[in-house]
Amino acid sequence: MTEHDHTDCIGQQHAITPLDWFSGLVQLPRERHAVLVSIVDAAGSTPRTTGSRMLVTPHTQYDTIGGGHLEWKALAMARLWLAEKSTAGSAAPRTERLALGPSLGQCCGGVVQIALERLDLLDDADYAARLQQYRRCLPQLPHLYLFGAGHVGAALVQVLAQVPCRITWVDERDHLFPANLPPHVIAEDTDVPEAVIANAEAHSYFLVMTHHHGLDLLLSEHILRRADAAWFGLIGSQTKRVNFERRLQQRGIPAARLEHMVCPIGVPGITGKEPGVIAVAVAAQLLQLWSQARTLAPTSPRKELSIHDHLSP
Repeated sequence: MTEHDHTDCIGQQHAITPLDWFSGLVQLPRERHAVLVSIVDAAGSTPRTTGSRMLVTPHTQYDTIGGGHLEWKALAMARLWLAEKSTAGSAAPRTERLALGPSLGQCCGGVVQIALERLDLLDDADYAARLQQYRRCLPQLPHLYLFGAGHVGAALVQVLAQVPCRITWVDERDHLFPANLPPHVIAEDTDVPEAVIANAEAHSYFLVMTHHHGLDLLLSEHILRRADAAWFGLIGSQTKRVNFERRLQQRGIPAARLEHMVCPIGVPGITGKEPGVIAVAVAAQLLQLWSQARTLAPTSPRKELSIHDHLSP
């Protein structure tokens, strides 16, 4: 196949979906005609790190391993393999080590080793075991409990649609939830949102932006009574914060606990009050927190150079 044919193979007609690679795996049809591409080693300056993955089908790409010539080459390798007729022994993973500067012309200058695994050549038991292993990695992603499905809440979910995290979106007004939510967002229609707080995972992130200040106050009280929350943000002005501090202390919340309430929310310096502007500012704030906590880092250690080690349950 010529270089021109490679370009046709991965050209504009092939869609890049907003789904992450794991969601793509879950939604694959039974025949699983796809290749999972993984970065199993990365050294120096590289677009993505060890543990990054993308899923490739003949016409669709889920997620990314960093774009550029590296990704172009990985896509071409994956789709050329998918075009081949399967033979005995062809299920073995394929690996390639690439120096981004010398071999690909990318100025990053690092070195990556990619591994490709053709999923339709795995038996059902092996595939199910590996899918379960990946599912066990999901709890390591940050979990945001978002209370409020109004304009700002909806805008925030849109902004975080392609961010590796988990969101439980809570509101009693079920008609406000969009019909098609991102795979990592679960809508919780309930008129007792405080029960969601009581049952929330330890070290979760809480964000309150409901349609009623009285409800905001109730939820704030329940969140602050938890000592294991990773972060708590409340939408509102400095005036709202002062008012809530007084009321929360009257309800028995110690002043020291009130220091853990972030209000106003959003990264400093962004002053717009439009829902989209607030959503971007808050998303940036959350990304700063999650990056500092290393919750967005790959779950696989760098020493894993073998695709079998990398994928074995």
